[in-house]
Amino acid sequence: MFDAVSGSRYALYVALCSMVGAAVSGLALQHHYGHDSSSFCNINATFDCDVVNRSSYSRIADVPVALAGLVSYLPMLGLAVFQRRKPETPALLLFLSSAGLAFSLYLTYVEAAVLRTWCVLCLTSLLSIALIVILSGLRVRYDLKRTI
Repeated sequence: MFDAVSGSRYALYVALCSMVGAAVSGLALQHHYGHDSSSFCNINATFDCDVVNRSSYSRIADVPVALAGLVSYLPMLGLAVFQRRKPETPALLLFLSSAGLAFSLYLTYVEAAVLRTWCVLCLTSLLSIALIVILSGLRVRYDLKRTI
């Protein structure tokens, strides 16, 4: 398990998850402002991105949640790519991604309990941020064990 978080693989996996998260957040932002329905994302009444991305829960203080997601994935990508050798990077990524995961879990609750409709893009973002939390947590643990 620790092979995935030792060395440069960790940074590569975090960078890939960040790119996926940024891409799906960008698509969700496009759907937020779009007027056409997105056929690949609107599967049925249970899975309909437009319902989620155009609901009153898709904005906080008139800022689209998808934009917040996009903006939050970019620093994580930057850290994974440009700051990967710094010893504090895994802890910083764990902190940032944990905050993102908490917010994503809240939004997932809204999808399940309030809207009763799931957004495939949102679920993909949730998976991406959860993987970054797991990888960063494992890396922090790995680094702590090496120092003891």
